[in-house]
Amino acid sequence: MIFSLTEEQMAVQEAARDFALNELLPGVIERDEKQSFPTEQIRKMGELGFMGMMVDPKYNGGGMDTISYVLAMEEIAKIDASTAVIMSVNNSLVCWAIDKYGTEKQKNKYLTRLATGEIIGSFCLSEPEAGSDATSQKTTAKDEGDYYLINGTKNWITNGGTSSVSIVIAQTDIAKGHKGINAIIVEKESEGFSVGPKENKLGIRSSDTHSLMFTDVKAPKENRIGEDGFGFKLAMEILNGGRIGIASQALGIASGSMELSIKYAKERKTFGEPISNHQAIQFKLSKMATEIEAARLLCLQAAYKKDKGENFIKEAAMAKLFASEVAMHASVEAVQIHGGYGYVKEFHVERLMRDAKITQIYEGTSEIQNIVIARQLLK
Repeated sequence: MIFSLTEEQMAVQEAARDFALNELLPGVIERDEKQSFPTEQIRKMGELGFMGMMVDPKYNGGGMDTISYVLAMEEIAKIDASTAVIMSVNNSLVCWAIDKYGTEKQKNKYLTRLATGEIIGSFCLSEPEAGSDATSQKTTAKDEGDYYLINGTKNWITNGGTSSVSIVIAQTDIAKGHKGINAIIVEKESEGFSVGPKENKLGIRSSDTHSLMFTDVKAPKENRIGEDGFGFKLAMEILNGGRIGIASQALGIASGSMELSIKYAKERKTFGEPISNHQAIQFKLSKMATEIEAARLLCLQAAYKKDKGENFIKEAAMAKLFASEVAMHASVEAVQIHGGYGYVKEFHVERLMRDAKITQIYEGTSEIQNIVIARQLLK
């Protein structure tokens, strides 16, 4: 097998790397400390085409493949995992759903603006009692003829406070179980739509995480994505693709941890020589590099199968499961290699360690990924 990138893919990778170093690195510590949303950086990412990478160009998208998306996500997450998850949600969850299953009206009204970063979107699935068990939706969308009347609460919504549109997963017919669930585009300005306080998180602190509340919110029937009852299936398809994005985010955290560790190990001296000469440090770097390369290949394999139109459910779950574990291991080892300096913010690795943990939790916990993988194996 040949694992070479095309010129176009390498150009995307280089553009993402340059943007991360020149636009994201300055101020990344301050944004983390103050939980400041990277508004200006996201605007520039939209101008560069990073907010709608895989969207059809006729709707202002980049028309790129998933491999290019993985490469860009890794480079962005190396420097700022918070910005990476904002990018991931907009690309993998919101733009993808509307691009693939939306009507022409939905695409022209919403997708054309989402793809350029003019507006950003959020995906509302999780609830106080419906996280890993996505079938237990308490949010309701009552069919009122021309519109749905939405009531309920959604938790842990990335981009929750800054998104202009949300894809809301809600139960229309409880008697039908998961086949009675719909996916509906809801605009932030809708009457009865409210945003809860910003969550004070361990990591990815400059991303915008809120609970969203819906009280008799009217959403036009034309804002439903797909046929009646298609919502749960759509949500599962969205998450399958979204796992590639989060796996790539985890990969970026891991590779960023290693790059900082190599740089520090060459500069820091003990007993008269760089610590990179010590076997204990070399073994840490060797294991990090091996695991990161394996995680990268899993991400690229999942992306390749997605681009080919093949079943990539198992591969995406494997990529997210393994890459998130590698992110945790690499970031913890990076702190260890840095010693006392690793425990202070200016050396960046403590932030990478805090950012890494969520990759094992959101868009399907590691436990859920194991279940997904096993079910695919046993089919």
